[in-house]
Amino acid sequence: MRLSVLDLTPVRSDQSTPDALAATLRLARIADDLGYSRYWVAEHHNVPSVAATSPAVLIAMIAAATSRMRVGSGGVMLPNHAPLAVAEQFALLEAAHPGRIDLGVGRAPGADPVASTVLRAGRGDLGNHALDAFPDNLSDVIALLGTAGVSVQLADGRYVLRATPHALTRPQVFMLGSSIDSARLAAEKGLPYVFGHHLFGEQTGEALDCYRSRFVPSELAAEPAAFLTVNIVVAETHQEATALILPHLHLQSRAGTGHPPGPLTLVEDAERVALTPQQQRIAQGELERAVVGTPDQALAQLQELGHRFGVDELMLNPVASARLGTDPAGAPGRESTLQLLAEAARQ
Repeated sequence: MRLSVLDLTPVRSDQSTPDALAATLRLARIADDLGYSRYWVAEHHNVPSVAATSPAVLIAMIAAATSRMRVGSGGVMLPNHAPLAVAEQFALLEAAHPGRIDLGVGRAPGADPVASTVLRAGRGDLGNHALDAFPDNLSDVIALLGTAGVSVQLADGRYVLRATPHALTRPQVFMLGSSIDSARLAAEKGLPYVFGHHLFGEQTGEALDCYRSRFVPSELAAEPAAFLTVNIVVAETHQEATALILPHLHLQSRAGTGHPPGPLTLVEDAERVALTPQQQRIAQGELERAVVGTPDQALAQLQELGHRFGVDELMLNPVASARLGTDPAGAPGRESTLQLLAEAARQ
């Protein structure tokens, strides 16, 4: 079972956007050195705790700063973009870093309603009915990434549309989701499927069973390939791991009860805040779905997850915050999560 990294480029209360980007680049280099298979970045808009707004830009930075692992999106939220624009971005990334680029595609907005409206402004029906158009738009992206381009029949003849003038290879395309519908679509398209277990864990088994039972082989995948994402914090002691995940739990509990979003707090600040009973229930659910503990405990939890759901790869979202006095340009809790886990896996 392979291990990879999902990074939302979190922004702590002690960080600026440049600090958060510096921490992500440092974490990516560490993951590359430690042997992780992939490093994916997300797409979120107008979220104070997330700096990952443009996956293509971040992928270019990370791929240039690393040398071995695959780098990709987890994911590009296709309803926000024209298919040709996405295909062009990832065709160029693949040309610059052949054999190292992944395009993970999702259909969630990744934004609040206002930000979504602004993102899709001027796109007519495609903007208004982006979710309905998603399956066709996904097919368009896949076709446009082909090395031969797409031949379009016009009234006066055929027109060839290419994402880049002379592609030699294409990025690997993945379908992202957290529902039965996304699993069914991934199976119909013959795509590898990544289930967002770090977001919702209620339908994980059902969605993966649906994907495998309905899978139709394609030129992109001859057989089903299922990945799982999971939030994780690893520390030398279980107590420290529990402390480092507390700000993340508070962030999710605030979001789940309609409170204004904010940056990820420091551990000491989170420890001073009392949650409401409803927020405590949300936080507890997040904690139960996450992997938290010492290296041996975390490795055992990951092995159990992999065995239970039969997945080919686990994508780890290191959600540790930091303590007061931490260098803003670093993320020692996230770094040690990857380092300690890699050491435990080698033993």
